Order: sequence, then structure tokens, then C-alpha cells
Amino acid sequence: MKVPLEITFRNVPRSDAIEDRIRAKAAKLDRFFDQITGCRVVVEAPHNRHHKGNTYHVRIDLSVPGQDIVVNREPERNPEHQDLWVAIRDAFNAAQRQLQNYAGKRQATGAHRAVSDRRAML
Repeated sequence: MKVPLEITFRNVPRSDAIEDRIRAKAAKLDRFFDQITGCRVVVEAPHNRHHKGNTYHVRIDLSVPGQDIVVNREPERNPEHQDLWVAIRDAFNAAQRQLQNYAGKRQATGAHRAVSDRRAML
């Protein structure tokens, strides 16, 4: 990644283990698509949800050339997101799918060649 990974915790205690998992998942995305210029991850537990169980919300904002990719996993839609590790896994899986779509579209339009050609000219 060209800029550092930003991790924010809201209503969730900061944990080295969680940060390490997020860093590993972000590194995997970067290996998959090396033109990510920014990655911000927000992990939060909504307020006042104790009567239904604590579900976690994970949002990933990726900056790539010409576009921002946003993954917003809504906890209400998946009861498995009462497990933070599952919520993180699902969010990064969705991010990878969106990156695959983005990379496929760039390849189809030849946009990746234009960037390579500009670099070769410099």
C-alpha cells in the first residue's frame, strides 16, 4: 500500500490481536492488487444493542486509481457478526470481491496499460 493502513475502533476495545488480523487481511488485499493507495478500516459495536446481542460493524474504505471502494457490512443483516472475527473476515472477503471486479473492469478497458505506459515514459 502506498499510504499507511488506518484502523479505528468505536465502542470496541482496541486489541493487538484484532489489529494484527486486520493488517494481515489488508496485506493480502495489497498482494492481490498492488495499486491500493489507501485503506481505512473502522470496527464498531453499535450502542444499545445488548438486548439482541452485540453485533459488530466493519467498514473498509479502499482508495484505488480513479475510484473509492467502500465495504459496509451491516450487522443487522448477519447474526454471525456477533463474532468480531467473522465480521472482519466477511468484510475483507467482500473487499477482495470488489477489487476483483474493479481490476477486471480496468483490464477490459486497458486502463492498466495506460498507467504502465506512463511509468515507462518517466
